[in-house]
This record gives sequence, C-alpha cells and structure tokens, in this order.
Amino acid sequence: MTATRLLVTGGAGFIGSHYVRTLLGPDGPPDTAVTVLDKLTHGGNPANLDDVRHVPGFSFVHGDICDVDVVDALVAAHDQVVHFAAESPVDRSRPADGFIRTNVLGTQTLLDAALRHGLHTFVHTSSVEVYGSIRAGSWPETDPLRPNSPYAASKAASDLLALAYHRTHGLDVRVTRCSNNYGHHQFPDQVIPLIITHVLKGSPVPLYDSGLKVRDWIHIDDHVRGIELVRTGGRPGEVYNIGADNELSHRELAGLLLSLCGADRGMVRFVEDQQSSGDRRYSVDITKVQAELAFVPRKDLIAGLAETVDWYRTHRSWWEPLLPRTCRGHNDYERLPS
Repeated sequence: MTATRLLVTGGAGFIGSHYVRTLLGPDGPPDTAVTVLDKLTHGGNPANLDDVRHVPGFSFVHGDICDVDVVDALVAAHDQVVHFAAESPVDRSRPADGFIRTNVLGTQTLLDAALRHGLHTFVHTSSVEVYGSIRAGSWPETDPLRPNSPYAASKAASDLLALAYHRTHGLDVRVTRCSNNYGHHQFPDQVIPLIITHVLKGSPVPLYDSGLKVRDWIHIDDHVRGIELVRTGGRPGEVYNIGADNELSHRELAGLLLSLCGADRGMVRFVEDQQSSGDRRYSVDITKVQAELAFVPRKDLIAGLAETVDWYRTHRSWWEPLLPRTCRGHNDYERLPS
C-alpha cells in the first residue's frame, strides 16, 4: 500500500506539532508520511518535534511558505496539505505587514502550487477570531466574517482566498475554524501557559480588562482530532467550526489555574489593556461538524487544565529558554494575550 504523503505547514508550532505527533504516534493512521515546513519564527520550536524526529516517514524542511520554489517542490512531492502556518497572535499584529505576507500571500503561494500539481486535499486551519465578537449565542459557519484585528483580518482573507480556489478552480479545500486552544507545548506568551509560568516563577499574574473577556477553550487533543476528521471525511469547499463549549471569562480561568497550581488569588493584578482587539466574547456553533463527522469533544476541561499545569511544572527545561523570545519590549512578557 502506498503511503499518504502529507505536507504540514507550521508543523513546529503548538497545534501543528501536536497534529504531527498524533499522526505519527501509535494510534495514528497507517502508511502516512509527514513533511513539516516551518520558518521557525515566533511560535515555531524544533523541540516540539523531538518525539517524532526519528519516526520513519518524517522529514523537516526549514523554509518559508512565501518561497515559491521551496513550496512548489514540496507540494509536487505530496498528496495533501494541512496548512497551519500563520503569523500570530493578535497582540503582535502591529505593524501588520508580516501578517499579510505570511497569512495571505503565503496561503496564495501554497494554493497556487496545489492547483499546479493537482493536489488531492488542502485543509486550511483558521481561527474563531475571523468572526469578530458576539454578545450572545454562537456563530454558525454561514455567518459573515467581521474581524476586528489585523491578525484576524489576515486570517479571514486567507479563508476566503482558499474557498475561492475551490469555487473557481475546483481545488479540494476544506476550512476549519477553531476556538481557543490549550494544552502542553503552548508558547508561554499565550493566556494559559502565561498564567501557569507566572505562578511557577512566583510572579504576579496580569489580567486585562478586569478579566471579563470570555473564550471557549478546547484541548489540543480534541482540536487535532477534529482536523483529522475534516481531512479524512470533510466535504470539499466546506467550513467546519471546531469548539468544546467550555466558556470561561479570563477571571474564571485565572481562578481555576491558580487553584490547580496551589496559589493564592492575591497574585492577580488587574491592569488596563490598550493593545488587544477588544473582542469580548468568542463562541462557535459546532452542530455541523458534530452532525457530519460525529465530532464530540472528549477532554474534560478541569482534567485538561490539571494535566497542562502538571506538564509545565515538570517541563521547565522546555519553556524557560523561550522566555527571552517573548520580550519584544519592556515588560511585554507581562502582557496577557486577548
């Protein structure tokens, strides 16, 4: 049987690397070869792939998705693309030129190569942030996109571009839009690992906008399982929301994490946020992926957070070397992302 050859862009990042580790792990699909293409910018970390580096069928290419020659050669040698590579997060999208280049032009470069070489399937992973902010209820996939940050606008543009390649050229494109992720190997400038690592360092925990922003949290195990369901069973030209119905305000989240860390709530410091997009609440309707692909989140939130705290507690050698990379300016590491 011929192996399925997958090109995974951004596969050294938090979500992409977990997807690769899952595919190449003992419970992954048989006869699958994976090539990771990653520029190793802000969130890319080669150590995230240490567990699979010696697995037969795995290879790594240090490169840019905007490099036409590199992308063309790789796409020609693969059957499918799962596209994670993107500049993020929201708070780093000023100036926005790097976000537009990678998220829009990089996606176009991949799509053009996929079209030239008759690629079988192109899974484009996106974010709940493309919808904007919602006061009540949840967004279905048919809702219009109303991004409020340069990052979210660049992701929305890449979503629409990918879907246009399906409608115009017939390319098998499938788009996923996911809620906020958490779990091990997440870069320590993101909300959950930032709180955990602050507590482990004995530093005050910053909460912005009084901690009232509300997010739905999904464990990476559930997210990558959803992506794999879309890759193997989704319909071309369709968008699939992936979420877990675990809505918490940042204040509630911080309280849970402090409790799991055995820390006092007195460590929290409320500060004014002058940089984030201002999106108050995100919530996606996952009826479609449940009905079509039988997706059901499996990870209990409290159990998942407890496992995450334990991972950061026992893997200081992974996250401590990354701390200087989060410092883009004075006290920038102390910012809590939106």
